[in-house]
Amino acid sequence: MRKLSTETGTFAQTPSRLNPEVIDLDRLRSVLLPVPSRTEFVLEDGVGDEELTPASVLFPIVLRESGPSVLLTQRTAHLKDHPGQISFPGGRVEPEDYSPAHTALREAEEEIGLSSVHVEIVGYLPEYRTGTGFRVTPVVAILTPPFDLRPDPFEVAEIFEVPFAFLMDSANHQRHSMHYRGKLRHYFAMPYGEYFIWGATAGIIVTLSRALAE
Repeated sequence: MRKLSTETGTFAQTPSRLNPEVIDLDRLRSVLLPVPSRTEFVLEDGVGDEELTPASVLFPIVLRESGPSVLLTQRTAHLKDHPGQISFPGGRVEPEDYSPAHTALREAEEEIGLSSVHVEIVGYLPEYRTGTGFRVTPVVAILTPPFDLRPDPFEVAEIFEVPFAFLMDSANHQRHSMHYRGKLRHYFAMPYGEYFIWGATAGIIVTLSRALAE
């Protein structure tokens, strides 16, 4: 793994450990929703009947010459929500946001400095409802290099990429459990090198993997 220092953080460029492949964009679009939907959703273990906070994340697939990869971030350790966890760029819906895509693009620019001119939105995954109180719209997008990234040092400790093929392979999807708020909760995880991808991020990845496998 090669890490590149920047003025505001660290960008980790992770080489693919799998054979390079070409992503089938037509197949990808065919399994995605053309517009966001509240009627199609995935329930994470532990979701109750409480009001859920709307949020949106960008699921960025990077078209590298060595094969497609997925861009992820590691959150800084001091944040109130999900400190230190691996996540997609994204966050809560703000009053000025007029769509889930707008939220995802705004958050991506704020968190990692990704300009929307490099982003092609190809569709949406079903809303992902979390046991921590969020209803998240995953916005799937294609990123074509080159592009510059500037991580926000307050929110983002690191930016890195994982091969798309690794994440889509069900053999890499683990099931774990933990006690949370007095109950045993089950969740997905997919360790990759030094990174432990789990929770909602892993659940959203599994949603796409299963859709492509059908």
